[in-house]
Amino acid sequence: MKPVIGVLALQGDIAEHMRALELAGAQPVRVRSASDLAAVSGLVIPGGESTAIMKLLRVFNMVEPIRERIKAGMPVYGSCAGMILLADNLVNPARNQETIGGLHATVRRNAFGRQVDSFEVDLPFAGLAGPPIRTVFIRAPWIEHADADVQPLARIPEYDAQGHRLTNAAGKIVAARQGNILVTAFHPEVTNDIRIHELFVNMVHEAM
Repeated sequence: MKPVIGVLALQGDIAEHMRALELAGAQPVRVRSASDLAAVSGLVIPGGESTAIMKLLRVFNMVEPIRERIKAGMPVYGSCAGMILLADNLVNPARNQETIGGLHATVRRNAFGRQVDSFEVDLPFAGLAGPPIRTVFIRAPWIEHADADVQPLARIPEYDAQGHRLTNAAGKIVAARQGNILVTAFHPEVTNDIRIHELFVNMVHEAM
């Protein structure tokens, strides 16, 4: 039976996540309200603009329902802006920026710089069989600090594909899992590699 997994459809790269979830064996649906949320077994919070998504969550009265579902064990996956929104604490937040929280970590917004500083790199990803994951970073965050219950899954290497030393970013956590919470700083939905979405679908199956 295909699990019904919601993609928060307020702002961001929604269609790409829905496509990846379908290929990974789920039944994806758009989530725009608390009643939509109640009908799903897992939730993806996509990349986009974290402050805009949070404001829309407040407008549609969805912040507390999402927090309650996460606390109750619903699997949730946040990519890029989704990682920011799931963090308990932020470095360099926008003015009065709040988060959904749940991930026992401190995340730095726009850690890699501006849009022009976007890049791709192949990263080993703990627990996934096969070759390294092709990762796409677009105005991406990273995890500055994580509590002991947060398992790092991928880190930035010391050198990029061109041999340039990644002085500030080397060793930073860019994917992690804490129980029912999965986060990546990058955008697997814009590649043809669905292994991270398969991992999340398996998390939903286990929770069911």
